[in-house]
Amino acid sequence: MKSEIVAVIGWVIGIQGVLGFSGRTWGDRDWGLLHLWFSPPTAVYIAMALVGAALALWGETARKRARTRG
Repeated sequence: MKSEIVAVIGWVIGIQGVLGFSGRTWGDRDWGLLHLWFSPPTAVYIAMALVGAALALWGETARKRARTRG
């Protein structure tokens, strides 16, 4: 159960990071929900995407490992 929550949180953080970075790079403003509350620098969006990917990967592998154990 814990790994599923971590995976979902990782996906949300990663998606927000990718949307913010993509909006700044190829759009006219930030995309996603984060820019509604504050405007982080582009480096924060990149870090969010990387941290989110790491959390999602860890959560997904832990969930698959728990399924194989029974």
